[in-house]
Amino acid sequence: MAKIIVFFDGICNLCNGSVDFLIQRDQNAKLKFSSLQGETAKEFIPDLDREKMRTIVVWNDGEILRESEAVLFLLHHLGGIWRLMAWLGRMVPRNFRDLTYRLVSRNRYRWFGQRSSCRMPSQDEKSRFLD
Repeated sequence: MAKIIVFFDGICNLCNGSVDFLIQRDQNAKLKFSSLQGETAKEFIPDLDREKMRTIVVWNDGEILRESEAVLFLLHHLGGIWRLMAWLGRMVPRNFRDLTYRLVSRNRYRWFGQRSSCRMPSQDEKSRFLD
């Protein structure tokens, strides 16, 4: 099983755009993906947590990362300029980062829209998706 799994809201346009961004920049294809609505999420993330989660959540070898910590972890993983962005992001107090994250998360459907069904990976992407 993958060591890093990115769980995302499969009907959220912002989340799907973030998945596209990650796939294009994850040069070693180490990130695997699954929607929060999928079976893999049920296996890796407790029910109560899944209900509270909004947008991207990262499972990193047994540790669940949420909110801004998940975003900064993924940026760091991408390397290059993105690692620098993660480093700069960590200079912002976590309370403020998470508050900003929650504001975007609460308004993501209104600001970015949503799909009528979960994302379906393309043929090229299928090996990156767990369900």
